[in-house]
Amino acid sequence: MKRIIITCILILTAGLCLAPVLFLLVGTFMGNHEIYTCIAPALGKGDGLAIWHLLPQYPTLQNVVGLLFDSPEYFQMFWNSIFYTGAILAGQMLFGMPAAWGLARYSFRVRKTVYRLFILVMMMPFQVTMLSQYLVLNRLGMLDRPQSVVLPGIFATFSVFIMYRFFRGIPENVMEAARMDGAGEFQIFLRIGIPLGSPGILSALVFSFLDCFSMLEQPMTFLKTKSLWPLSLFLPEITSQNAGFSLCASLVTILPAMFVFLAGQDYLEQGIAMAGAKE
Repeated sequence: MKRIIITCILILTAGLCLAPVLFLLVGTFMGNHEIYTCIAPALGKGDGLAIWHLLPQYPTLQNVVGLLFDSPEYFQMFWNSIFYTGAILAGQMLFGMPAAWGLARYSFRVRKTVYRLFILVMMMPFQVTMLSQYLVLNRLGMLDRPQSVVLPGIFATFSVFIMYRFFRGIPENVMEAARMDGAGEFQIFLRIGIPLGSPGILSALVFSFLDCFSMLEQPMTFLKTKSLWPLSLFLPEITSQNAGFSLCASLVTILPAMFVFLAGQDYLEQGIAMAGAKE
């Protein structure tokens, strides 16, 4: 009986999580008139209850065609999001991975203090550091440029925190054996640290991709030129008059994140488990 109750709760939870995706999928193939008819009561412009069909009554590809062929602005912002995300991930690997390795494998007097500072900065929301970042970027002349979004993302501390946990779990005797064989510290990092810590590296990449691809507050604060906006700032521009186009654009927007999530689900689970482990 207990297992049945738990199964029912899990199915209900999964249904609630999938309902928005189903809403987007069905709405993508609805015309604007049909969508408005369904949701008009919820907007206070009709009688009765709002009803959403499981399948479109009058399916159409109008929204898909309009998105693919009549909205170059959408694709410009889409590639902006890909560029920002790719640049941030590459920078995090270039700077964050050595930082995590150094904190995890080398002992120095203030190592624990530095690690705690990383955690402290990681726990601060963007709203806390927004003003200081804005002032620094303004002084450097980087406002309203791609660097204003990319540079703060590169030096985010969460990826360091995730990789640190995995690097910390590498047995010391493996590294000592490599040193006895004449391997230098950089060789140990390349040939032992990266291969054995690859689950943590991939976990950090998946987490960072999901965070960066949907970032909203940073570009909204630092970017004023519309041609530099990522996709997350395009969707609020869509009005209720073209709701079908909005649903179609939203569906296409979540596809990369959904693909990365499904492909890296195992690494996400490992990253969450390691993040919760005691030091």
